[in-house]
Amino acid sequence: MPVVVQEHQTGDVLMLAYMNRESWRKTLETGKAHFWSRSRKSLWLKGETSGHLQLVREVCLDCDQDAVLLRVEQLGGAACHTGHRSCFYRKRSDGEFIEVGEPIFDPKDVYK
Repeated sequence: MPVVVQEHQTGDVLMLAYMNRESWRKTLETGKAHFWSRSRKSLWLKGETSGHLQLVREVCLDCDQDAVLLRVEQLGGAACHTGHRSCFYRKRSDGEFIEVGEPIFDPKDVYK
């Protein structure tokens, strides 16, 4: 199921991910965001490699109970594997998409 991840203090949307039963169970058991990688077909703990964990502060379900909203404390300041705070770091302006905000870390230094 789709998961929207939101910073619990600011309300900023950090990322969109997916969960299966195992990642749902691990998230609820540990209080750390776990997701299902559809491309790798594997479970992953957010921040396992980068150290930028997401501590779950609130879990909400939508009205159909087929989508999740996680309100998290984002450790390390960046949720995106590109080094940006949010995966939504591009915005449309004058007919094209531009980057907003500077990366917090260099992915080449983190993902070796």
